[in-house]
Amino acid sequence: METAAPSAVIVAIDGPSGTGKSSTSKAVAAKLGLRYLDTGAQYRAITWWMITNGIDTEDPQAIALAAGKPAIVSGTDPAAPTITVDGLDASGPIRTQEVTSRVSAVSAVPEVRTLITELQRSIAAEAADAAVGIVVEGRDIGTTVLPDADLKVFLTASAEARAARRSGELRGKEAADLAATREALIKRDAADSGRKTSPLAKAGDAVEVDTTELTLDQVIECVVTLVVDRQNAGADTDPERRADGT
Repeated sequence: METAAPSAVIVAIDGPSGTGKSSTSKAVAAKLGLRYLDTGAQYRAITWWMITNGIDTEDPQAIALAAGKPAIVSGTDPAAPTITVDGLDASGPIRTQEVTSRVSAVSAVPEVRTLITELQRSIAAEAADAAVGIVVEGRDIGTTVLPDADLKVFLTASAEARAARRSGELRGKEAADLAATREALIKRDAADSGRKTSPLAKAGDAVEVDTTELTLDQVIECVVTLVVDRQNAGADTDPERRADGT
């Protein structure tokens, strides 16, 4: 059952991998009747396109030159979010270990971030204009993409907890032990936090939620409460200002 929420509310949820961002964001959007955008899927999508089209993902210049070629479309229904690249369903291919291992390098290229950020802002603006609102999850939403979002949440968790969650998501040949998964997560954290363009960071006015000892339901309820409380406090509801980041 959906919980009533003011129209056009913009919620930014950031944090590293394994903190429960995606599950929380989708559930919050569903409960509040909002749209949902997984920005990480967009970066995975362009990375997958680079790989399948033979672009050297270790060559920033080659990535920059090809960045504008793929057409990426994100469906924003929290019950069934979709992502297509040049009209092809990419929801499965973008979750492979090969894409995971290369996405940080591709997403660090300024030209890629500029293009994807513009796409994200246009999707948020469309949701605001439609008086629907949206939950946008990623790593730089509150700091760069939508700095004037109504509510910014930064999810955290211990490396051990995140590794256990991520290992549980892997299947078959891509299953990994906890130590290897933890090492991979820490490596990606360092890459995402250390990049020059739009690094992973907590916005100064974001609410930090440590999910280490919380169940998913508890995290969802916490964020839903934050949204409702913020709206009850009379947060700014000018959709144009929020949605275009100005």
